[in-house]
Amino acid sequence: ILGFVMLWKGADWFVDGASAIATKFKIPQIVIGLTIVALGTSAPEATVSILSAVKGNADLAVGNVLGSNILNILIILGISALVFPLAVKKGTAFIEIPYIILTTFALVVMGADGKIGRLDGFILLILLVIYILYLFFETKNNKPEELTANIQEEKVKPIWLSILLTIVGLAIIILGSQFTIDSATFFAQKIGLSDRFIGLTVIALGTSLPELFTSVIASAKKNPDIAIGNVVGSNILNVIFVLGVASTISPLNYSSAFNTDAIFALLAPLLLFIFVLPKNKLPRWAGALMLLSYVGYFFVIW
Repeated sequence: ILGFVMLWKGADWFVDGASAIATKFKIPQIVIGLTIVALGTSAPEATVSILSAVKGNADLAVGNVLGSNILNILIILGISALVFPLAVKKGTAFIEIPYIILTTFALVVMGADGKIGRLDGFILLILLVIYILYLFFETKNNKPEELTANIQEEKVKPIWLSILLTIVGLAIIILGSQFTIDSATFFAQKIGLSDRFIGLTVIALGTSLPELFTSVIASAKKNPDIAIGNVVGSNILNVIFVLGVASTISPLNYSSAFNTDAIFALLAPLLLFIFVLPKNKLPRWAGALMLLSYVGYFFVIW
């Protein structure tokens, strides 16, 4: 309960601070969502997966990323769309969402030989550099009048307060997610659930809680660029940054049991792409179908 309260309040401050920084420095909110917010909310995945790699627990490292990426799209964007239909920019629909599919497919190909080695990790980090360069040019090419379209000027806070809210909010989110993960894992083990199931569901949900609270609150505040940019950016970073760093530090075994999860990790962004394609919008009915899709996945891995 304490973990959930911290996540809710931390996400509230984090979204407010990040939105205000975007306005102050004339940075598009979608870029803030894809970078600062995405990297911040991916911190629990990075911590869990990198530490798991160091400790030699590859199943937890890979399962955490695949499980989180599936949950991020089907659950988090599903709930966010139910709260408020999400407008999706063309760049997100035609470049960033396909990039999730590309990087996830690359991960599956790399794991075909049963491991994700240091060379694979290096390739993933090259994909990270390409992604960062794309975001740099995306920022430079935006028109000034488009940069602050989603925030009313009277809501903009002093820059020192915005930075403080962002840092404190993120710290509370990470601490709250750790409380929630530890508690949920304890209960799951007491019930007798398997390690793989815990990794793909309990840990994946726990490390995705920052994305969940951040995106849902951003959606409720009618900041769709941060809501969807957070999830899309997190999914990209989870593969090319988190697993890139983890496998570079210590080669990861890729169990064939993850093939089913990898298929769903590819299908989730493909489904998102199909839903937003007609009108560059994620409507409520699509959000409901995404939630139902996760229920189907849950029963497959049960």
